Amino acid sequence: MSVTSDAAAIRPFKVEVSEADLKDLHARIMHTRWPEKETVSDDSQGPTLATMQALAQYWTHDYDWYRCQAKLNSYPNFLTEIDGLDIHFLHVRSKHENALPIVIAHGWPGSVLEQLKLIEPLTDPTAHGGTADDAFHVVIPSMPGYGYSGKPTEKGWGPDRIARAYGELMKRLGYDRYVAQGGDWGAIVVDLMAAQEVPGLVGLHTNMAGVVPAEIDNLFQKNVIGAANALDNLPAGLSDEERATCEQLDFTWKHVAYALQMASRPQTLTGLADSPIFLASWLLDHDPRSMAMISRSFAGVPEGMTRDDVLDNVTHFWLTNTGVSAGRLYAENTFSFFGVKGVKLPVAVSVFPDELYQAPRSWAEKAYPNLIHYNKLPKGGHFAAWEQPASLVDEVRTGLRSLR
Repeated sequence: MSVTSDAAAIRPFKVEVSEADLKDLHARIMHTRWPEKETVSDDSQGPTLATMQALAQYWTHDYDWYRCQAKLNSYPNFLTEIDGLDIHFLHVRSKHENALPIVIAHGWPGSVLEQLKLIEPLTDPTAHGGTADDAFHVVIPSMPGYGYSGKPTEKGWGPDRIARAYGELMKRLGYDRYVAQGGDWGAIVVDLMAAQEVPGLVGLHTNMAGVVPAEIDNLFQKNVIGAANALDNLPAGLSDEERATCEQLDFTWKHVAYALQMASRPQTLTGLADSPIFLASWLLDHDPRSMAMISRSFAGVPEGMTRDDVLDNVTHFWLTNTGVSAGRLYAENTFSFFGVKGVKLPVAVSVFPDELYQAPRSWAEKAYPNLIHYNKLPKGGHFAAWEQPASLVDEVRTGLRSLR
């Protein structure tokens, strides 16, 4: 890795948060004006009042940001300017000489914190149930508008531009042969990296495969605005598995109000910069299964993501004031969330049971003509790196092994 003095320099970076910023955060939480209790007995109206008040209690009295900060700073952090914008990234090289470089792309409402549990098993596999042949050099960038990356001041930073920037980042780090991994927006970014055939990329792993056929994808997008009844107009000849996937897509498209709001009017969410409880509730309400798991965690039944996992990420968003800037990515996007992107490179697909939709193998084989791995996991959801890191690590190792 070379370090120069020009705009392409790779500059070391350290996270430093003042005690005053944390005191301000705590004061704002403690002065929250709460709404009345929801009128239902479940979380169908969003994060419940009980969940949010339990979160607030833990956030102000038990949560320790400096523990998270120390963990983040225990890995090498850097900044480099790409296409006029600073990109923050973690870069952890393996001690194993033949390690395969990998760029791991996060999504919303995640951050680089989402993948911290993957770093040590991927870079040091001999200490985590693998062999030296499983080693990776790991690069984890913060998306523009997220974390410590720069916030775009003009339009144009959609997932396709981020894909090109990540390709430039890997080139700048001296990697002329590497793989990519992603979920959520990260899955779209790595698909686009492959579709763009960025130099050096030889294959990818995704845990949110973009495989929905165009005719079905278009039906569901029209369904959102009431222009079509998708389930009543599906093409003939679908298998039972494919029809079940369509029912999952129908549910998902009917529960993405947050995405539609950020895609159309992100600046309306100005309150995300002013109220930590608004920010927390907004970030928690991504999908029903993840929110239910988080609610159980704050109710004293930890599983998958812990209370600290959740608040590490929310606090990271708060301290960097990226609630609105991160949301603008939805407004910049011109690509289908779940549709086919035209990927020809080798692809490994992992399907977690609580993901937004279950990608059928039949669709994966058509969307990714060079499908090298497909596996359905018994447990885990949308935030696989947080919830089931051991399973995701195993999938990345196994799925990309043939590309070494």
